[in-house]
Amino acid sequence: MDIDPGFLEFESRLSRPLNLKIPDLQHGGRLRHVLFASQFNLPLLDRLGKVADRIRTIAKSREGHRFLNSLLSHKRAMLYFSQPSTRTFLSFSAACQILGIACNEVRDPATSSESKGESPLDSIRMFSSYFDLVIMRSPVSQFAECCAYMMNELEQEDRRSVPIVNAGSGKDEHPTQALLDMYTIQRAFEFRHERDSSQWSKYDEMRSKYPNVRRGIDHKIIGFCGDLRRGRTMRSLAQLLALHQEMTMIFIAPKHPSLSMPDDLKQLLMDSGVRVLEADSFETPIGGVPVIEQLDCLYMTRIQTEHNSAQDKVDFAAIDFTNYKLTRSLVQRMKEYAAILHPFPRDKEFGEIPPAVDRDPRAHYFRQARNGMWARAALLAHIFDVDGAISDYYEDYTKRKPLAPP
Repeated sequence: MDIDPGFLEFESRLSRPLNLKIPDLQHGGRLRHVLFASQFNLPLLDRLGKVADRIRTIAKSREGHRFLNSLLSHKRAMLYFSQPSTRTFLSFSAACQILGIACNEVRDPATSSESKGESPLDSIRMFSSYFDLVIMRSPVSQFAECCAYMMNELEQEDRRSVPIVNAGSGKDEHPTQALLDMYTIQRAFEFRHERDSSQWSKYDEMRSKYPNVRRGIDHKIIGFCGDLRRGRTMRSLAQLLALHQEMTMIFIAPKHPSLSMPDDLKQLLMDSGVRVLEADSFETPIGGVPVIEQLDCLYMTRIQTEHNSAQDKVDFAAIDFTNYKLTRSLVQRMKEYAAILHPFPRDKEFGEIPPAVDRDPRAHYFRQARNGMWARAALLAHIFDVDGAISDYYEDYTKRKPLAPP
């Protein structure tokens, strides 16, 4: 997609510091547009996590499913995905369906009027004429941001305006992936189990084996491995994890300018009080202990070969990438409660996580993908202000006494 000349209209707003942009993306104390991971603070992440938990509980019954499906049945969403996607697209589609939102899609601009010369900004405004929400994924950086500013201007002119949700923007941001990643990590470190009772709990068992472990994300050691410079999911997640106290993050990647940790992210994390360490393999000793044995959570990523330059291809041929691949033996050395995440897709040829690891209890990446549906449903409920109705229903739903058997 060529850069739309209409972007120039927003140039001064696009170049502002992030903290000056965030107020423009809110409405009445709620998120209006969702563009950046930094729009999520800890209280909001906690609220969204609770709403996601309540939605997944309510949805288990037919009655609860009907209630959820009625909440936003008067709303319509356009899923405008001009960049390939499977999980993000399907989980947003499923999230809309849970809440009763009707969906339409455009996944190839060649099938739209853009093939006739219509500008992408005109396409988005046209979508807003028919739909109540635009969820968009684009290879063009800052396109979603421009669309949000356009919608704000329309609202100020008392014209039709709808929320914009960024489902992936160029190499910059993937805020809803960071949201579902945080939700997955939150749940992993609750240390809860369906067999928990007054006699046994998973948390007590973990405390007996690891006396220093505590519930929650604070004080954890998080590892990121793979393509750290070009991975927008890693960047967004690291910023949210930095909101927690006494965090240590270890970045494991080859020392190559296309793969290693970006200096600006490193400085941002350090300014937030994060202890930042870099390693060139899982076996790198830190304080005399190999990295793999210290991690509470490991976020694996694939090498994004679609971004390789000609020089990258030459350079990568000389790198021993086995240092950046998990094996069953490595996983078995990890803490018993450690969580392994991956934003998917994983590369079957590169093999950063082999299928042999999938059944290990530390492998959270498939439930992570499913969590995307619940977390995104909670986000949509927040945007359309029905999260309170969900919480009220949940309180009543969980207090009901089961019917006596006939």
